[in-house]
Amino acid sequence: MRVLGIDPGLRNLGWGVIDVAGSRLTHVANGICHSAPGSKASDSGDLAARLLSLHGQLTEVLREFAPDAAAVENTFVNKDAVATLKLGQARGIALLVPAQFGITVGEYAPNAVKKTVVGVGHAAKAQIDHMVRIHLPGVVIAGADAADALAIAICHAHHVQSSGRLQAALKRAAG
Repeated sequence: MRVLGIDPGLRNLGWGVIDVAGSRLTHVANGICHSAPGSKASDSGDLAARLLSLHGQLTEVLREFAPDAAAVENTFVNKDAVATLKLGQARGIALLVPAQFGITVGEYAPNAVKKTVVGVGHAAKAQIDHMVRIHLPGVVIAGADAADALAIAICHAHHVQSSGRLQAALKRAAG
């Protein structure tokens, strides 16, 4: 199974692709989609251009790497409502593009991703980066947003495997 992890952001949208074979995880690719800035950050036209830019770049990632599954980090609400709303719109792109390819998208809270990859729910960015490198030996990470995206992909892979084992156990018990 090939999994695409997406760390949504309006300026920088991280992505990471891994292959999963049993319990083995293999790095395929990672990167960051940078939205094209306009003249004014508050201009709604600028927001539309940024979203269009992210959509086009993420579409190319899906075309090139053809994932079987995708996962996106949930948005947390912070004190700046306007920033949270804009992040939510970028997250919409992160959900929309895989859906356009017929891919079901898993969604995970930031603490769930951290707990799965690092072992604690309040891990720092440096800890996430370090653990991603342990899970995917030899990986060259494009930046913090790409490391987060790879962590999201790893989290999804673990949850899908756990769910599969549970379904198989339930089937055996019922049979």
